[in-house]
Formats: sequence, C-alpha cells, structure tokens
Amino acid sequence: MLFKDLVEKLGQSVKSSSETPDLEISGVSAVLDSKPNTLTYSESLKFAKQLRETQAAAVILPANEELLAIAKERGLAWIVVANPRYAFAQAIALFYQPYKPAATIHPSAIIDPSAQIGQNVAIGAHVVIEANVTIGNDVVIHPGVVIYPDVIIGDRTVLHANCVIHERAQIGADCVIHAGAVIGSEGFGFVPTREGWLKMEQSGCTVLEDGVEVGCNSSIDRPSVGETRIGRNTKIDNCVQVGHGVKTGEACAFAAQVGIAGGSVLGNRVILAGQVGVGNESRMGDGSVASAKTGVHASVAAGQTVSGYPAVDHRIFLRSSAVYSHLSEMYKAIKQIQKRLGMDTDS
Repeated sequence: MLFKDLVEKLGQSVKSSSETPDLEISGVSAVLDSKPNTLTYSESLKFAKQLRETQAAAVILPANEELLAIAKERGLAWIVVANPRYAFAQAIALFYQPYKPAATIHPSAIIDPSAQIGQNVAIGAHVVIEANVTIGNDVVIHPGVVIYPDVIIGDRTVLHANCVIHERAQIGADCVIHAGAVIGSEGFGFVPTREGWLKMEQSGCTVLEDGVEVGCNSSIDRPSVGETRIGRNTKIDNCVQVGHGVKTGEACAFAAQVGIAGGSVLGNRVILAGQVGVGNESRMGDGSVASAKTGVHASVAAGQTVSGYPAVDHRIFLRSSAVYSHLSEMYKAIKQIQKRLGMDTDS
C-alpha cells in the first residue's frame, strides 16, 4: 500500500509528511521490533530511543516536536494524530483481517430442525445446535461449538472453537466468544443443610449485550432466578469467572484471572486489572478502577481507583506501601526507644 493511500484510509484529521507519498508500506510492526518497509507508532518520549533505531519506514506520532524531529532526522515518513495507538489499530486492520471461514455448513454438524439459522452463516465441523436456537445473519461458528436449547445469537457474532453456550443464553450482535469459553453455565448455588448441600437449580439466564468479547476459558454463570447481564462493548480477558446474577454496565474491561462473585453490580467503564477479586454483592461505580490483585469487598465510588487487599483508595495504598518498605528500620527504632525507656519486653 502506498503511504499516501494509507494516510487517506486512516480517515482522520492528520498531518503527514509529503516528501514520500509513493513510499510502499508492506505491513505494520512494533517500534521495539520493527521491520523494513513497515509502519510503526510511538506514543511518547518513552520510546524516543527505539524511534532513533527503528527499521520501519513510517511512523505514527503524537503532536510532539521532539519525536517529530527524530522522525525527520531519520528520514521516516510520518503521520501526526491526536491518538497514535488508535490510528495504529486502524492501520493494522488495513493489513490484517482475522480468519473467517466460508458461509457453509459442515456435513458433520448436528442441527436440530427447530433451529432458525440466518443468512451467510458459517458452521464448522462437529458443531451441535440444539432445539429452538435462533442464529442471526453472518454469524461464524467454529468447529466443536455446542449450543444448548433456546439460545439467541445476534448478527455477526463469532463463536470460536469448543466454546459452549448453555440454555436460554442471549448473545447480542458483534460479540466474540473465544475458544473454550462457557456462557450461561450453572451458577454456584447450594443451600447448606444438616445432611450437606442442597443444589439450588439455576433457572435464570445469561445475557451478553452487543459488542461483548469473552476470552479463552472464561465463564459467565447464570443465576437461580433472573439474569446475569454483561453490558454493551464490555471486554473480558482469558480465564475470567463472572458469577451468577452479576450485572455490569457498558464498556467495562476485565483482565486475566479476574473473579467476580455472585450478585455484584458494576457500573459503566469499570476496569479490573489482573487477578482482581470482587466479593459477593459488591458495588463499583462508573469509571472506577481496581489495580492488580485487589480484593473488593464493599462499595467503590464512581471514578475511584482502589488497590490492595482489602481494597483501599489507591493513594492510601501507595503511602502504605512506602511505609511497609521501612518496617524493619521502624521496628529497630521502636525497640531502641523501648530499651531506653526500660520497656524492652524481650530482655
């Protein structure tokens, strides 16, 4: 692709170098591991050294004079935008599209006669689609997927290999369910008795709104009654557990190994970093953030960032961490004071 065509296709209000409009761009690469004739990007001065050494032919930059000077000095074609990472994501899509099988039904697929299949649907080998399932248009179902009865799947959704969609689950349009994920499995519902545990049947359903993405080997459980609901455009990483009756707002992001216990309610744009645990019936407001390995057991205010176990405001956590690193010296100082005051309990 010619550089000038690339600039045009990005479709943004951009500034670009005009000296090399006919430069051929063959693909994209990372600034840390660049390849000749490719496009890369740099978000900040943090990558100035890599920009000075890059083998790429063109670079997307923020409006930073120092970075722009480096690009000009190196003879790189350049594009200046407000958000380089966003523009680079658009550029990747110009050179790469995920594998999409042809819209055919493999002869080994087992499809109940009552299932309603939309137009241009691809159904791979050994897929099982049970009774009263409704599948929209342009859906892709990779090999080994199992869809239980009464499931609804929206247009253009992709179900990757060996994921399982349990009964009555509702998956919106433009969702992606990655390999091994389980949607709508039974919630962990048991009632303690003198004889042991009585199983509480999980009669509810799981709802994924439009644009939700669920990573490999993640699970989203259905509740005993009512629904588990994942809000529009929420992104869920690999190995995440969402418990029964959880409700999230729109555009949330949950990193790998997050666990959200039953009944928790999360607002819009909530971010949970890796290995965060959210306790039963917890509440997190719009735009709140839990940093890695945080344990949330109560309420988190809108816009608040929390850290630690149990969770505290991130600023308090940072101050506590600074103190923690000096505990040994503090202990020695306290022992010396106690000794001078005749309060040394160890002697």
